[in-house]
Amino acid sequence: MSADIATQALPRQQSGPVLEIDLEAVATNTRLLADRATGELMAVVKADGFGHGAEAVARTALANGATSLGVTSIQEATALRDAGLVAPVLSWLNTPEADFAAAIRRDIDLAVPTADHLAAIAGAAARTGRVAAIHLHADTGMARDGAAPADWLRLCVLAREAQHRGHVRVVGLMGHLSSADDPADPANVAGRRAFARFSRIARASGLRPATRHLAATAATLTDPRSHHQLCRVGAGLVGIDPSGTTALRGAMTLTAPVVNVRRVPAGTPVGYGHTYVTDGAATLALLPVGYADGMPRAASGQAEVLVRGRRRPVVGLISMDQMVVDVTGVRVGAGELVTILGPGERGEPTMADWATWSGTLPHEIVTGLGSRLTRSVIPAAPHLRSLP
Repeated sequence: MSADIATQALPRQQSGPVLEIDLEAVATNTRLLADRATGELMAVVKADGFGHGAEAVARTALANGATSLGVTSIQEATALRDAGLVAPVLSWLNTPEADFAAAIRRDIDLAVPTADHLAAIAGAAARTGRVAAIHLHADTGMARDGAAPADWLRLCVLAREAQHRGHVRVVGLMGHLSSADDPADPANVAGRRAFARFSRIARASGLRPATRHLAATAATLTDPRSHHQLCRVGAGLVGIDPSGTTALRGAMTLTAPVVNVRRVPAGTPVGYGHTYVTDGAATLALLPVGYADGMPRAASGQAEVLVRGRRRPVVGLISMDQMVVDVTGVRVGAGELVTILGPGERGEPTMADWATWSGTLPHEIVTGLGSRLTRSVIPAAPHLRSLP
């Protein structure tokens, strides 16, 4: 494990906010997801491992049941190779102008959603004298990434021709379900049927990819019919279950020290715009964390934090660098550690709570936590095999 993710002891007296990453939680979640998957498990570590550290999450997942890695851009994939990771890596969101030659040289698999992407990848492979491993990407009902249904047959035929010329090897077919967070949504049936239809077209075109993958975290947990040979999980690794059916362990805890405490009389306005006014004498604590650190301003007036084992409300608007907490009735002094977010095991707010208060998804909360936060990494115990 490289120095940048080495274990750091959480200081007894913090000078600022600290974001603790618990890799044992990632390990536990990975093992559960690997058990649920009927095929192999791809650990998706895009967006810096959903804000938890791509290399750390990747190594932990690979040591606990995952067999490959997934990211969006070639840059993300190359960073994993630079960190010394040798497991298979798939990159699936690039423009036709991306540096495919660099990816091919680093043994990075590439998703192909259009004929233009295929031509660019085949050309890069020819220039490097190597064969590109590709996954043909189908749009199974989201009208975003992936080949449109009307273009799929042509893409398959072109891929077969490029494979015959020795420029590419079609190793996978992939799609994505739009509504797997609701297992009963009929869009899931439609998505599975579309993927099956695209798979038949690929086979009729002469392609025999070894791997098909459609399921992400929610479908991995709730829909075995979508598993095929591989499931791609990202959010689940760090404790997010979009389907709400499975208890996963949150891997983040955010704490911050109290900067100062003040007693104020009734009728005291708090923060920008005076959106909150105390209705009685109150004790207010100031925390040095705000929306520049990833705490959504939209949660103002609803959010809570954990102070000495008690949930206390955030009052006034959350500012760029600070938030105010009403700690009336709790003995609190400067330097006191307050838990802003965590797995919920001690009553603290969770990423799901913050998402609800902000009108968004837990994914946005964890990926939005900023670079100003000091990070402390707790390693996972060795489990299935040594880290790659």
